Amino acid sequence: MRFSRTLSALALAAATLVQPYASSTVSAQYGPGPGGRAPYSAQPPGRNEAGRFDYYAMVMSWSPTYCAGLRRDGYDPQCHSRDGRRYAFVLHGLWPQHERGWPQDCPTRGRPFVPQSIIDSMLDIMPSPRLVIHEYRKHGTCSGLSPQDYYKVSRELFQKVKIPPRYQRPNQPFTVSPGELVRDFLAVNPELKAESIAVACGGSGNRLREVRICYSREGSFRACGRNEDARRLCSSNRMYVPPVRGGGGPAPLQPGERRI
Repeated sequence: MRFSRTLSALALAAATLVQPYASSTVSAQYGPGPGGRAPYSAQPPGRNEAGRFDYYAMVMSWSPTYCAGLRRDGYDPQCHSRDGRRYAFVLHGLWPQHERGWPQDCPTRGRPFVPQSIIDSMLDIMPSPRLVIHEYRKHGTCSGLSPQDYYKVSRELFQKVKIPPRYQRPNQPFTVSPGELVRDFLAVNPELKAESIAVACGGSGNRLREVRICYSREGSFRACGRNEDARRLCSSNRMYVPPVRGGGGPAPLQPGERRI
């Protein structure tokens, strides 16, 4: 209840950060969520307006899949941790969503600058400064919240979900169906319902890519919208789940695999 009141207050305060959206048209977006192919080609005016959205999708990426796809000469602190920390699920971002489609890169009164202190405060669950900056500019601006409030809400929603034991720090690869993964999450999160969780997979071996948890604007679990359609996010019956590894960069390929 206390958290819901906090979110409601932040939503009201967000109005002071909003710049009116002046354009009469919005170009088509592509993707089953931000980034891929969408089930529509046009939007009515005002879809990219700060503070105007229906629900949140809290997106947790499976870090080993991301790191396996990194170029061999590439560098990312998430995959090359100096302290050898191994990442499993990390917070990819908190995405304001419409029931169908999503806003992004919303205009704001000021430059969408993320202070270094906020970047540093998020690195334990979002281990890439570049990612922290990118997610606020692309998605956080559409929440209508300041960077400080946006990342406060992001952390609270991320910490509200318990990670099932088999996904915390697996040392060996395994395969699982999307339905099994959902059941694993439901088993340790009694308040979570199947319609509030979506699984994304893809690439070589149908790797686990991410899990999305849908929340109301007030921070309660709710049914996901059409952006999280399971058939588009993961059409495979089985997913390959690569193991977590220390800060040594991309994981070695499995027999018969090619780097994605």
